[in-house]
Amino acid sequence: MSIHILWDHERPEGIELPVARMIKMILGEDIGLVEYPFLVDGYDRERNQHDAQKILDRLQDTLTRRYEFCGPLLLVTPRDLYVNGCDFVFGLARPVSGVAVVSTARLRNDYYGRVPDDVDLIDRVAKEGAHELGHLLGLGHCENPECVMFRPRTLDELDRKKKMLCPVCRETLGPREG
Repeated sequence: MSIHILWDHERPEGIELPVARMIKMILGEDIGLVEYPFLVDGYDRERNQHDAQKILDRLQDTLTRRYEFCGPLLLVTPRDLYVNGCDFVFGLARPVSGVAVVSTARLRNDYYGRVPDDVDLIDRVAKEGAHELGHLLGLGHCENPECVMFRPRTLDELDRKKKMLCPVCRETLGPREG
């Protein structure tokens, strides 16, 4: 099995390969970069954010039904995401259909008034991408704050996570070819 990453056309440039390599290291799965025209919808003017559920609906419909694409698929977008009941989400997965989305908006230092740093951005996108893909591979949230499957509620919690699965999550995932 191979994991696929689709990058939004407005993505931060130059982070695709380092992120893909880190996700492969974390999950032990081969990574393919997908190039399909994809319209990111679900924009809510009142919130100035995109509805992550609507993006997953479109992703599921466009790529899995229209193009008959199968296998875990992650969209990385710079658009700020939310789901009902939350101010924002870093990402969201829909395991039943094998699609997930991660936003770089709140993973960037400049969002918080910090000095921009591509190393921080790559690290965060890789950890959050591996987290959402982990859900697509059957993993749930982990209580270990250093595990990539821990659910971060803040950027600091995300930064404290290591780029690895804890032993329990690694065992649950099982041996991987890669």
